[in-house]
Amino acid sequence: MVRRAATVVSDALPLFDLARRWSLEREDALAAFERIASAGAFSLGKDLAAFEAEFAAFCGTAHCVGVANGTVALELALRGCGAGPGSEVVTVAHTFVATVEAIAATGATPVLVDIDAATRTLDPAALEAALGPRTTAVVPVHLYGRPADMAAIRAICAPRGVPVVEDAAQAHGARLGERRAGALGTAGSFSFYPTKNLGAMGDGGAVTTDDDEIAALVRSLRHHGSAPGDANRHVYAGGTERLDNLQAALLRLRLRLLDDENAQRRAIADRYRAGLRGLPLTLPPEDASDMTSVSHLFVIETDHRDALRAALAEDGIATGVHYPTPVHMQPAWRHLGYGPGDLPTSERAARRVLSLPIFPGMDNAEVERVCAAVQRALTI
Repeated sequence: MVRRAATVVSDALPLFDLARRWSLEREDALAAFERIASAGAFSLGKDLAAFEAEFAAFCGTAHCVGVANGTVALELALRGCGAGPGSEVVTVAHTFVATVEAIAATGATPVLVDIDAATRTLDPAALEAALGPRTTAVVPVHLYGRPADMAAIRAICAPRGVPVVEDAAQAHGARLGERRAGALGTAGSFSFYPTKNLGAMGDGGAVTTDDDEIAALVRSLRHHGSAPGDANRHVYAGGTERLDNLQAALLRLRLRLLDDENAQRRAIADRYRAGLRGLPLTLPPEDASDMTSVSHLFVIETDHRDALRAALAEDGIATGVHYPTPVHMQPAWRHLGYGPGDLPTSERAARRVLSLPIFPGMDNAEVERVCAAVQRALTI
């Protein structure tokens, strides 16, 4: 049972505070925009090349290719691994629908498996049963900033020669051991949507890889399938999927702050855990001993999700649900042939998950306000 707030509070606390970030970077960002505008260098310019080199170094990969958005990043990475008509790509249903859209965009068929109840990432036991002769790739999703169990996933895929393409859209800077997300599989895909840990002022994405051939193909596909050094010779059926130079310049500025901001997110997550411990809800899992997650979201689970969300809204606290409907139960994906009960852990999570506010610059008083509101709502 959830107790409702007595009055509506006017000083709203957002789920993400993008305006707060802008206030800290305004001068540097405007200077970068003025520099690019004055030079008229808006596409495939020096800032894009510099960002690609810097983000590749950050991730620990040989290559980074900037593209238009995270969905395209995953699509092109999969195409680089051979996904296409007649093939299958295995991923989870408890993810944003873009993961599956990217698979379908290659012409491959998405094969959906369940998640591990504790980590809410791809269940390796379910993965093994889903692999077949047409499997071209596996896409583990580093959900909420926590890396999937890549050691177990690679151990299943490697003997079969199946590439592993990370959906790292929520995991910029996350680590397993000494390696970061984007360097944990055959290739990695990132989104730079504004609310991401590394976010642009609009859409953006990138593919990371150590594979020279994958990187070359992605570079060609993002620019109309053009040949290296010859924009008028088209060797593939590509598209217009470039990362804008303006966005790359802003991402360069924000990349320098990313490790510090991720540390802030982890500290906020720790304060939440301390403040919410003992309440009738499930807290996000702690990091494994060899793991450094980046707390893109702080997601609790409760059987009273909708009532708790309404109570927090009355207290002026914004929340989110990531995600309320698993992909296999979305109308657009019914043709895949799944039904209710096929992926029970994903379906249970969808009924229970609730994202609390978390963003760099969120102060202790704001965290305590959320904890107090949750405690009031859940205390009978």
